[in-house]
Amino acid sequence: MEFNFTEDQRLLQETVRDFLQGECSVEFVRAQWESETGRSSEFWTKFAEIGVPGLLVPEEHGGLGMNEIDLVLVLVEIGRAALAEPVVPTAAVAVPLLRECGREGLAADWLPKIAAGSAIVAVGQPSSPLVPEAEIADLLILRSGDGLYAVPKASAGITPQRSNDPSQKLSTVEFDPQPDQLIASGGEAERLETAALDRGALACAAQQLGTCEQLIALSVGYTTERKQFGVPIGTFQAVKHQIADVKVMLEYARSHVERAAHSVARGERTRSIDVSMAKISAGEAALQASAASLQVHGALGYTWEQDLHVWMRRAWTLDLAWGETAWHRERLAGALFEDRLPAESFGFTPLSA
Repeated sequence: MEFNFTEDQRLLQETVRDFLQGECSVEFVRAQWESETGRSSEFWTKFAEIGVPGLLVPEEHGGLGMNEIDLVLVLVEIGRAALAEPVVPTAAVAVPLLRECGREGLAADWLPKIAAGSAIVAVGQPSSPLVPEAEIADLLILRSGDGLYAVPKASAGITPQRSNDPSQKLSTVEFDPQPDQLIASGGEAERLETAALDRGALACAAQQLGTCEQLIALSVGYTTERKQFGVPIGTFQAVKHQIADVKVMLEYARSHVERAAHSVARGERTRSIDVSMAKISAGEAALQASAASLQVHGALGYTWEQDLHVWMRRAWTLDLAWGETAWHRERLAGALFEDRLPAESFGFTPLSA
């Protein structure tokens, strides 16, 4: 299968990159850590003006009507900038969930608000009892029993929880399910929740690519300036090999992430396995980039003043979100060895007996 991005998709990526370079400096990211909510409504409004929250929103609801193939390159840039705004739960997960749940009134009410940047949605993750962005969300999509519910913030009891990542805002949420809040139940709720998990994992994997790219850039920059024995440490083979190994892992993961974006956008039968492969390989690349970057920076990398830890924290947080690596490995193993999910290799299908 040949897969290439279009000129328009690359142009969208460049537009978002230029915007983030101007609006999302590392100083801005650090400043958000100290704010009460950890988020900026002013930034989110500007982000909506260039169309990011509404990228997957249908045109009839005020969005751009695009799909995950368009979104994946945008998410790479978000990872490169270490942006922690609620793009994943709102734009990547909640929008398609609301679009596909069959509740036309609910979609007509919330999708235009999301596209305009005036509403944020938090989505519960099946793999975690903690709900990111619940404190600032206007709507929460949560599971209770065999039902999936759309719960207004006023109807939910939200308790903030501590996080090791200052950019990650987590909460536990309690609510009393009401019949008029029910989106789906039984098998349909399972289908929607699985699709939401796959989209969330894909979005994290794409951000991990950008995070990995930035960690490599920081390492290369530092090793060309830091000198030992009168020469830059980047000239030493031991340093070169570490960074080169990470670059190989990054490019290996990129093909998985792009394949997963295609599978999600097209509704391929192998979607869940393609997503798990992407989450595993992108997570491993980002974590290895964190370890290698920390080592080449030496003791300086441990300090709060060094910007390195901004991207290291994002790599760690993204690895745990929407199914950690061990969870996705188990899902992949179940597909490969126990036939729990359909799995096919690139361009090859075994001959029937």
